[in-house]
Amino acid sequence: MGIAVNISKEFHSRSRMGKDQDRFLLDINFEVGDEMVVLFGRSGSGKTTTLRCIAGLETPDSGHINVNGQIYYDSKSGTNLQPQYRRPGYVFQNYALFPHMDVKQNIIYGLRGWDKKKKEERLYEMLRLLHIEGLDDRYPSQLSGGQKQRVALARALAPKPDVLLLDEPFSALDMVVRMRLRERIKIIQKELGIPVIFITHSPDEAFSLADRIVVLHEGKVHQSGSPKDVFYSPADRAVAELVGVSNIFDNAKVSGSSSMGTVLEGKGLQVVAAQVVDSEYVSWGVRPENVHLKSCNETMFSQKPNTFVGNVIDVTDKGSSKLLAVELDSSRFIFLCETPSRFSDDIPSSRCAVEIAPEDILIFEK
Repeated sequence: MGIAVNISKEFHSRSRMGKDQDRFLLDINFEVGDEMVVLFGRSGSGKTTTLRCIAGLETPDSGHINVNGQIYYDSKSGTNLQPQYRRPGYVFQNYALFPHMDVKQNIIYGLRGWDKKKKEERLYEMLRLLHIEGLDDRYPSQLSGGQKQRVALARALAPKPDVLLLDEPFSALDMVVRMRLRERIKIIQKELGIPVIFITHSPDEAFSLADRIVVLHEGKVHQSGSPKDVFYSPADRAVAELVGVSNIFDNAKVSGSSSMGTVLEGKGLQVVAAQVVDSEYVSWGVRPENVHLKSCNETMFSQKPNTFVGNVIDVTDKGSSKLLAVELDSSRFIFLCETPSRFSDDIPSSRCAVEIAPEDILIFEK
């Protein structure tokens, strides 16, 4: 059981004169099981269009979509099930609750054809599952954002869908409510045993929710795997940027090896990476949280691998952490370093040394 998506669709934007301008090609191919899958990428990468194609709200130009063994779309055979004959539960970004219906009416809206007793049983099952008992007589205007989201989820799950599609459902909610609903979604997925496809462009949300992450960039899948695979072994520069690798060096020459790993040189820097590579030139990067600052002792650090001397030129307070920009003496490159605010007393005020562990250097394609 699971989902197989292999589709392509071409879009053209038009000028006021009716001429084609920008061309966007969606070319998506992935397979997932009964798991929590996050479609991850920037706005405009094709995430929502992919969901709409699965739901039948958009029609691909070619390819196939198979959900739990049922063919939703296949260009070769001419199969294209209409939305009403597909069985997805779809939660839109704006919830799309009917304002003139109370919670009870919203939830049972998709249960047309069910007898009265089964409708009532399913209603109260959903109220319990989403922890919204006591809200059944309220209207959407009387609900908080988190309550609306739970009602939208209950409505999507009530007809027993084959797959649950969630299009950035928590984007309008505050952090505490988001965290609670994330945990609820994970529990629901395990209980119901259906695939859940969740759209987000938040790295934190992707990492905390997903069993599998499918990374989309400019209409294509650039990487698919576990959160650990994607975040700690990005396939290319685009994925590395998406998952928060902000210190990136291109065209570094593989100049040899040492007891600590592979030696890379470029832009006035020489570093040692624990990862073994077989290429002549690579791109490499390191996350800001893995760049460590030390009080400067230039004699001590001058010959130490992966340690560079520089000056703190900017500090940004992010609340729970501080982001520091350090300009290196050797290359004038600026490293970004993120450190917890509770360690602020240990942060050098100006002159400092930057230290990077070989295992924290990520190597990927340009």
